[in-house]
Amino acid sequence: MNPETFHGVNPLMFIINPQAKNGYCLKVWGKVEQMLKEENISYSAVRTEYRGHARELAKIYAEQAGGQRLYLVAVGGDGTVHEVMNGAAGHQNVTVGFIPGGSGNDFSRGFNIPKDPEEALTAILKGISHSVKADIGMIRHTDGNKTYFINNMGAGFDALISRKVNSSKIKGILNQLSLGKFVYALFLVKELFFYNCSDIEIIIDGKKHQIGSAWFITISNQPFYGGGMKISPDADPFDGILNVTVVHNISRIKLLFVFASVFKGRHIGFKEVAVLQGKNISIRSSHPIPAHADGEVLGSTPISASVCPEAIPIINGYVKEG
Repeated sequence: MNPETFHGVNPLMFIINPQAKNGYCLKVWGKVEQMLKEENISYSAVRTEYRGHARELAKIYAEQAGGQRLYLVAVGGDGTVHEVMNGAAGHQNVTVGFIPGGSGNDFSRGFNIPKDPEEALTAILKGISHSVKADIGMIRHTDGNKTYFINNMGAGFDALISRKVNSSKIKGILNQLSLGKFVYALFLVKELFFYNCSDIEIIIDGKKHQIGSAWFITISNQPFYGGGMKISPDADPFDGILNVTVVHNISRIKLLFVFASVFKGRHIGFKEVAVLQGKNISIRSSHPIPAHADGEVLGSTPISASVCPEAIPIINGYVKEG
């Protein structure tokens, strides 16, 4: 592939987050860039400078493309692809790809993208010719704004952990030691004995579900979150459905066993884990609880989400069957 440049933007555009995994992402990009040059592949690249910048850049490039096909490849973590996807959402001429360079990389797990940068790039270049349209979730805010998620969104204890992790200096230290995947578990144990559960009302496609003493609710588009936890084993980003997982009425000690089993998806066997699904979901709680989208701080309840079927073209290692 050797696309021509249009409007000052190359149709193959990489958006790199130099801060991802405490700067490790730049090493990932170095390998990718070297391969691109060796293969004589035409491309453009830009580095983000602040939180939210990838979203702004993706939107600008999508508009500059003027309806022509544009391939936006996020190089970073889940937060980076979350931003790029939000900037690209609504522009059907934009196809999104991802090269994992963060600490969690749940998007790459859910869409079978290789961990190795060169292998990921190879998968992307091959996937350009047969991209697939994936579902995304859309969150409606009380002010009328919208936020999209490609992995999952949630409210409660897991959102609190995400907020603590993202603002922690410990995350950077563990990333330097190649132990970044343990930062979520570390904060989980730390906050476990201080969190106050809430009663929640979930309305799914018009049907009400009253759940007492809920720890958290996760709405999933694909199986993984939190750095490899298989929170929703049956979630499929191509089925037009969002999967709901609620952990409730469980002791703090038993909750640890639930989290210990979540990496293989076995937590759904606990009676305290409710599994639901639907297309339109709203959440209300007895007191405001924090929320997140793809691990990024979102605000608090009440909140609602709905699925947008086949809303965004994706290039990656996943080839849809049938």
